Amino acid sequence: MDRIDIQIHLNPVKYEDLESNIPAENSASIRQRVNKARKIQLERFKNDGIYCNAQMGTSLIKKYCVLGEKENELLKMAFEKLGLSARAYDKILKLSRTIADLADETDIKPIHIKEAIMLRSLDKTQKYI
Repeated sequence: MDRIDIQIHLNPVKYEDLESNIPAENSASIRQRVNKARKIQLERFKNDGIYCNAQMGTSLIKKYCVLGEKENELLKMAFEKLGLSARAYDKILKLSRTIADLADETDIKPIHIKEAIMLRSLDKTQKYI
């Protein structure tokens, strides 16, 4: 399982949620964000022989997924609490980079790390932080 980038358990949708009047993000808006993130990644990797974050190896992860002190502490805490693997570490960093790209952020922030960790919710000793 830890070879799969995104692992998340989904509960069935409740009828009340289907009937909700809360507006959801529309497909056109999502498509714009995804296309912009793809362009960011194409530009980032134009000299690296790849085209997206998922293709990054260790050296490119170190180059493009630089974390600050807060982000490092959060990731360290997650690994200690969740018992994650080395492979999960790389996956979380790549997912964090993609989430930051989708948010049009240059730097990976704690919120991006948290979301990436949540997208690994099926990792072996999952506990929420």
